[in-house]
Amino acid sequence: MVIPKLKIGMHEAEIPIVQGGMGVGISLHSLASAVANTGGIGVIASPAVGFLEPDFDRHPQLANQRALKREIALARRLAPGGVIGVNIMVALTDYEDLVIAALEAGVDIIFSGAGLPLNLPALKQKFPYSKTALVPIVSSPRAAMLLCKKWLKSYGYLPDAFVLEGPKAGGHLGFSLKDLIAKKYHLEQLLLETIKAVAPYAQEAGREIPIIVAGGVYTGADIARFLQLGASGVQMATRFVVTEECDASEAFKKEHLRAKKEDIVFINSPVGLPGRAIKNKFLEAVERGEKVPFRCPYHCLKTCNPKKSPYCISLALINAQKGNLDEGFAFAGSNAYRSNKIVKVKELIEELIEEMKRA
Repeated sequence: MVIPKLKIGMHEAEIPIVQGGMGVGISLHSLASAVANTGGIGVIASPAVGFLEPDFDRHPQLANQRALKREIALARRLAPGGVIGVNIMVALTDYEDLVIAALEAGVDIIFSGAGLPLNLPALKQKFPYSKTALVPIVSSPRAAMLLCKKWLKSYGYLPDAFVLEGPKAGGHLGFSLKDLIAKKYHLEQLLLETIKAVAPYAQEAGREIPIIVAGGVYTGADIARFLQLGASGVQMATRFVVTEECDASEAFKKEHLRAKKEDIVFINSPVGLPGRAIKNKFLEAVERGEKVPFRCPYHCLKTCNPKKSPYCISLALINAQKGNLDEGFAFAGSNAYRSNKIVKVKELIEELIEEMKRA
């Protein structure tokens, strides 16, 4: 097939691949810029992005804002002609502050999920000359339609695109654990329904509202199949973990390499959503009901109750990023067990493109 470009708002990527944001600290400027330099869209993850700042323990929110701006600037410097995005979770306590920081830094695209970003256009309106595109992450056609309706009525603005995240994705998932286990939903069907749901709004706007699919997309043949079904692009995260440029520690990458199919499990996250991760001793202890004592230093999530939570998810993910998997864990997509070596981003993208061409 001919490889299409991916246009989101005023920004155009040479290839229809978005590297999914991975926190904490798995996709920062190194990975994002490497992807952007290959013609894809590189995405910096914002949760606890300031974890390496000297004042993170004392002033986590200020540290996060400062670090996010710096990561965007570094990615820009390394990929001056590329498209750089950030992923900002609605569930974060400092959600609005991080959105403002990203807008001030002039990031190309804001991807926003883990909740519905109902007021995102209001924040952009504070920057009348902003070229930043706004892309909600949803898991259903209903959520996409609701956001179109709300944004259009309240702000006269429609999403520049949607990321439609299916049940095979890694990290936090927008489905109930019961439905995930029952395999009730399939990305292919969700895509067709979402295209139909947003079509009237795209027609009203006189422009396309691209749908980017995510979750379980692993090969170039997978990408081609979803493009043929009507997707404008794909978002991939798990495959980029096992790249040289990924910002995670070597131990984190090796956790993906060692994972077998049966190691990829569902977890209940303190965020209040189910998640998919690689089973290890830490998660086994949590499953047994062992509470990891912690004092909440960050107040990072609107939905987290430290008194009831079995562990601090920020601390667990920071530990994992640094390679301490005894006191943390790695989120992963359903296909993580298929990874068998660490490659350069350029090699991975070239492999995917060749597979797409043959499809």
